[in-house]
Amino acid sequence: MAGDQDQGNVVERNLQSVKERITRAARSAGRSPEDVTLVAVTKTFPVETISRAIAAGLWQFGENRVQEAEPKITSLRGTSKIEWHLVGHLQSNKARRAAELFDVIHSLDSIKLAQKLSLAAQDFRKTIPVLVQVDLGHEETKFGAEPSQAREIVAAVSALAGLRLDGLMTIPPLFEDPEQTRRYFAELRELRDSLESEQPGCLGRQHLSMGMSHDFEVAIQEGATLVRIGTAIFGARGHE
Repeated sequence: MAGDQDQGNVVERNLQSVKERITRAARSAGRSPEDVTLVAVTKTFPVETISRAIAAGLWQFGENRVQEAEPKITSLRGTSKIEWHLVGHLQSNKARRAAELFDVIHSLDSIKLAQKLSLAAQDFRKTIPVLVQVDLGHEETKFGAEPSQAREIVAAVSALAGLRLDGLMTIPPLFEDPEQTRRYFAELRELRDSLESEQPGCLGRQHLSMGMSHDFEVAIQEGATLVRIGTAIFGARGHE
């Protein structure tokens, strides 16, 4: 019991620190901290850790893999306020399960995937907010649509039932100096603004999902509305 309490206290302290950093970063850019939503990324962490985070006041959680997330989501299904975000790559053969389990999907990267999600969402009689993942770093290990493809996906999603396109997401290269990620975050913001100017309203809430534990302050300064933070709240990850 004491160990659980200690871990809960650590999560609570870390969360308070992260929230303070979000506030400072937003205010330094002339933004309201309330415009930034913290998505706590719980991949590799057990249900018990998520329960501690809920006790500390968190309700938005991000998972990378459908198969890992499923038992966690099922276990916590009675906790109605939880909002589950899929923040990792989604294979089209898992689209149906993802549509059933998740409330928001950050990693839409093809028209084919959009079509499968649309069909599944209609079957489950729900409307799923989705973000188009854009590949700006061109790394072999990262996923996402090219900026030119993003335009095609945005146009396609507008005609698909069951989906609500709400913005863009990116995962930049990992740099020791977070300042080196700034140009990628600025590029995503500029792409969002360009798409919106070409077709007003096409990106719904105009979310920018960008920034993780090592660079979220820079992301917020460049306009992030959703930051995906795990390590800074929960500590080092276990083995996947």
